[in-house]
Amino acid sequence: MYEQYVDIKKLKEIMPDANEVIIEKINKMNQLMEEGINPYPYSYDKVTHSDYIINNYHSINSEESFNMAGRIMLLRRMGNATFMNISDQTGDIQLYVSKNNIGQEKYKLIKLIDVGDLIGVKGTVFKTKTEEITIRVTELTVLSKAIRPLPEKYHGIQDMDLRQRHRSLDMIMNNEVKERFINRSKAMSALREFLNERDFIEVDTPVLDTKYGGGEAKPFITEVNSMNTEVYMNVSPELYLKRMMVGGIERVYTLARSFRNEGIDKTHYPEFTLFECYMAYADYNDMMELMESLYQYVFNKVIHTTKVVYEGVEIDFKAPWKREKMCDLVKRHTHIEVENLSKEEIVNAIEQKELLKTVQQEGFIIREASKGELIMTLFDEYCVQNLIQPTFVIDFPMDSSPLCKIHRDNPDLIERFEPYAYGIELGNAYSELNDSLRQRVLLNEQASKLRAGLETASPMDEEFAVAIDTGMPPAGGLGIGIDRMIMFLTGAASIKDVIAFPLVKR
Repeated sequence: MYEQYVDIKKLKEIMPDANEVIIEKINKMNQLMEEGINPYPYSYDKVTHSDYIINNYHSINSEESFNMAGRIMLLRRMGNATFMNISDQTGDIQLYVSKNNIGQEKYKLIKLIDVGDLIGVKGTVFKTKTEEITIRVTELTVLSKAIRPLPEKYHGIQDMDLRQRHRSLDMIMNNEVKERFINRSKAMSALREFLNERDFIEVDTPVLDTKYGGGEAKPFITEVNSMNTEVYMNVSPELYLKRMMVGGIERVYTLARSFRNEGIDKTHYPEFTLFECYMAYADYNDMMELMESLYQYVFNKVIHTTKVVYEGVEIDFKAPWKREKMCDLVKRHTHIEVENLSKEEIVNAIEQKELLKTVQQEGFIIREASKGELIMTLFDEYCVQNLIQPTFVIDFPMDSSPLCKIHRDNPDLIERFEPYAYGIELGNAYSELNDSLRQRVLLNEQASKLRAGLETASPMDEEFAVAIDTGMPPAGGLGIGIDRMIMFLTGAASIKDVIAFPLVKR
């Protein structure tokens, strides 16, 4: 006998928002206990999911019995018979519960069951007159009595804060939300399959560290009390993965939770999942092939196509993707031939054409920017939104990264690319710099910028510098924003939609 009765008089102390509906459900729970029924049993022998029965109905013997479990989403009492719809992880199915099949005494307990409750059932399969596949229930077990009702008409709620704050309800009432997170998990498995087939080794990298690097970003700062030491939350795993290469692991990757204390918008969030990999004896051309093949593999594995319709536009992630030089794109969309002009000539052209007014209003001073910064800013303002189909933007200005090799054909550029689709950046990659002395110079320049007040600059990482002093092989490196990949894979409009439990203000 289950003896944990709830005193309604004391309910407000532990559940301040309890209303008449909740009190009625708790009374039903108490009645179940009085009947000797534990409304929260320890386990249940669930053998079958709903999709198996739906997909295999024509081969199922009419005498074969199945054990199922799920949440009641619809309930229609009709005297001596009751129809229910229950939902499990794979879908939903109709139940037929009758007094003749489960007995008069047990059927009386149906009145104590509500939409939202979790139940287990045993029964055979048949089709109703309307051709709906249905379980004829012979045994019914209450598995969890829900004391809070499901929201009415929740599917149409537009309040994204409410849906993110109560993600469990969002998933119950919107099957596509649940499916989105199932597909996210499948994508992670597919990504690992792809890399394992190419002999990559997965490693873990620190979340907390006494320094940070590998990306231009403002870090989160906390403290390890037992060491009385200020530490930073991981911005990028890059420098640790390169140290693994120095140690002899030629193909290495990680799926890292990364943290950047910056803005939140459609594609940016302070906590995100970053995939990074490094391949010894390769360059950025190899990483382009790796990325487009990885995307193609994951999309085919999870949704069985490389084509998606995102915000009404069809995008095809099938390899190979288009390659475009950054300077060529800037020339095409601004009519400034930035590659062959000096900084002063670019500034004059910007002023003559009255470009970059928006960023200047935000504090960007074009005459104080480097040539590379001007090219990057022109690209961001006038080119990105035109990159709809998957495109590798290659050959960045030299001063855009301290961790990349100089372009083998043009010393003003570096061998870096960023992939884009629908105007959204998908990642970042280099022919990695392994000249340890040049690397030290560039890292010290970053540290100087940090000391001068640039919050997104990185401190000097002496352990990393010592490691590549020992000798790092030539390598290609690639970073991919996993959350943005999942946005396209699932059609999600915002990065918050593919993060199960995003931050919400209290």
